[in-house]
Amino acid sequence: MWQEQRDRLFRSFTFKDFKEAFAFMTKVALIAEKMDHHPNWSNVYNKVEISLSTHDAGDTVTDKDRRLAKAIDELV
Repeated sequence: MWQEQRDRLFRSFTFKDFKEAFAFMTKVALIAEKMDHHPNWSNVYNKVEISLSTHDAGDTVTDKDRRLAKAIDELV
């Protein structure tokens, strides 16, 4: 579940292994590129943490972030 904290949407995902986490990140990257809205994220082995905010809007949460979050949710 996405949480709004410090002007960002944040969610952590845990997968079976690194390969599954990386496949997820690849899918997210393709969606983000298509939407021209890119996440801040980190990956350690099977864990992916994503933080969304709109830089052009002063690093706050906007509808762009909510649309990307919804698209990401549809992957899992």
